[in-house]
Amino acid sequence: MMSPAGGRHGRVAHNLGLVLGSHVRDADLGIVYAAETGFLLSRDPDTVRAPDVAFVSHPRLQEIEDDVGYLPLAPDLVGEAISPSDTFSDVEEKALAWLAAGTRMVLLVEPAHGTVHVYRAADNIIVLDSDAELDASDVVTGWQFAVRELFK
Repeated sequence: MMSPAGGRHGRVAHNLGLVLGSHVRDADLGIVYAAETGFLLSRDPDTVRAPDVAFVSHPRLQEIEDDVGYLPLAPDLVGEAISPSDTFSDVEEKALAWLAAGTRMVLLVEPAHGTVHVYRAADNIIVLDSDAELDASDVVTGWQFAVRELFK
């Protein structure tokens, strides 16, 4: 069992969901899932992960029969707000596991420093500060935003 996240974590995760969700809905690109949505990444043993925010495109959603249980795929994009109790090495390990499972982009949002770590591959990681623009249109068509929007 895990303890609930704190206020700053919840605010930042929600802001990421709002920024992503508004764009995805307006452009009709797929579905954005909130925290606690389980994604079944492997079997025997079963590995289920639940990111703070996830995006799955319409074409990928056609791969599954229904969405009542855990979604049996890796999202196209995963966003995680880093909590004060998280170690960066643990969070980075999860980011790399998402990529290995087939996720195309992982965003690790670090509220304490106002940064976003963008993982496209184990050897393609960039860090953006709050003055930067994030261009994720290679994964979510047309999605660009000011990083500062996450920390309001």
